[in-house]
Order: sequence, then structure tokens, then C-alpha cells
Amino acid sequence: MALLLTYLQYANAVVLAASLVEALTLAIRHGWRRYDWKASAVSATDFLIREYPLRSLLPLAFWGHTMNWFWQHRLWTLPMNHWSGWLACFVGQEFCYYWYHRTAHRMRWFWCTHAVHHSPNQLNLSAAYRLGWTGRLTGSTAFFVLAPWFGMPPLIVMTLLSINLLYQFWLHVTWIPRLGPLEWIFNTPSSHRVHHAANLDYLDGNYGGVLIVFDRLFGTYIAEKPQVPCRFGLVEPVTTYNLLTIEFGHWRALWRDLRSSRSIREALGYLTKPPGWRPEGNGETTEDLRRRSEAGILCVEKP
Repeated sequence: MALLLTYLQYANAVVLAASLVEALTLAIRHGWRRYDWKASAVSATDFLIREYPLRSLLPLAFWGHTMNWFWQHRLWTLPMNHWSGWLACFVGQEFCYYWYHRTAHRMRWFWCTHAVHHSPNQLNLSAAYRLGWTGRLTGSTAFFVLAPWFGMPPLIVMTLLSINLLYQFWLHVTWIPRLGPLEWIFNTPSSHRVHHAANLDYLDGNYGGVLIVFDRLFGTYIAEKPQVPCRFGLVEPVTTYNLLTIEFGHWRALWRDLRSSRSIREALGYLTKPPGWRPEGNGETTEDLRRRSEAGILCVEKP
């Protein structure tokens, strides 16, 4: 574990340095005022607070003990002295990550944290490490605790998850084109641009970490279309640079909705249904927006 933490410290330094190099390059090439320096400062502050004071205040002890319990009661043991064991752990962790990421977009309780990552209106490397402060409080690690039950050592699972997140760092760019046949297997900058886009055509797709195969298997893959340029950010764009508003704005909105609930069923709906859900059915979920868009198109087409 100490070796992993040391590795992460070096990785953090490389990530920050690379994002600064990209920022300077883009600013010189396209103009200093066109690069959103304030947004990058917000991302860096989010990152530094999350990685240092919050990491010590909100340790993973509970989930670590839970993973160890499942490991002690595992169904079988994967051969980690053979490549097949490592491959199984890699694919298993990717499977867990896919369902965590998909749920983070489709369940409001988790979206309140994950929305912070999608709040930048420009996609660049600094957006990659704006992840929000409340992930550990929401229990997102729970998506990985069952992996040791299937023979995956807890330390290996968490190491592969760290590599998964580091891999995704380079995906947050607009200047790398589609990568040909690699698009069928791996998550690429093109796939991840779609994931960060707020266009109605692109919402709720491409949840993979390193791999994109689970999106293709479960029907959530959306290809980038040259004729539909990505508009980055949230459906309702964030226009503030106030870090506390960005971090907790969605939680405040959830709290307001919970207070207005007329029943336990409504309260559970606000917690577990997709962002934008309303009990009367006329909400702002992806399905609601697409249904209204299609209805509008049909109305226009009628004589």
C-alpha cells in the first residue's frame, strides 16, 4: 500500500504539470483569453483539497475492511502468478467501474458528486481531476467491494482502479482525433468527448474506463459525429467559479427536493431516479428531454 501511495504522489505531480503544459500551449495557439484559466484554477483547487486534507479526514477504512471480509470468504482464488489472473482482475475491475460510472449518471444520489466532474464548460486536461469532494461519503467504493469475493485481491483491485483513473486523464482533450480500430476496444478521447458533451444526441453514453467494450455490450456506446460538435459541460451550464457552489450546488438542490417530498416514495425517487426526475412525470431526465424533442420535431413536420 505504501508503494501505491508513493506511485500516486508522483502521478499527481505529472498530472498537474501536464495540464499546465497543455494550458500554456492552447493559450499560445488560440489566445490567452480563450482558455478558461479560472475554471482550471477551480479544478486544481478541487484536486488539491480532495487529495490532501480530505483524504486523511475521509479514509477508506470501512470499505477496506469490507473488501477484506469478502476476500476472506472468496468463492475461489485467481492465480496472480499467471497472466490469466491479472487479466481477470483487470476485466473484473473494468466491469465494476462501468456500472459505478453508469450509476453515477443515472442515480441522483451519486450524480450530486459526479456532476462536479462534468461542470467545466471547456474540455481540457485540468477537467480530468475535478472530481468532487463527496465521493467517499456517498459510498461509491461499494461498487468494488464484491470483486474480492470473486477472487480478486483487494489491493490489486484498488491499484487497477487507480490505473484506470490515471488512464482517463489523457482522454480529456479536444485535439486528439479518432483512433481508428482502437475505438472498438478502448476508451479514447473521441469516446470521452461524447461522454462529456451536453448535446441531447450524446447524453448518457460511454461510461467505460480503459475499455469501451462494456458500453458496446450493454448498448450505451455513442460515437462522435463530425456533424454534431460537442458542447461540453452540463445540460444547464455552470456559469459560476465559486468552488463551494460547484461542489455543493447539486446537494442543495437535492435537499430542497427532499424537503418538498409528499411521501417516502417521492423522497426515494429523488434519491434513486435519474437527475431531473419529477414525481408528476414532466421532468428533465434524458428520456424526458428526448421525448419532448421528438414531439417537437413531429409537430414541426405536421402540415
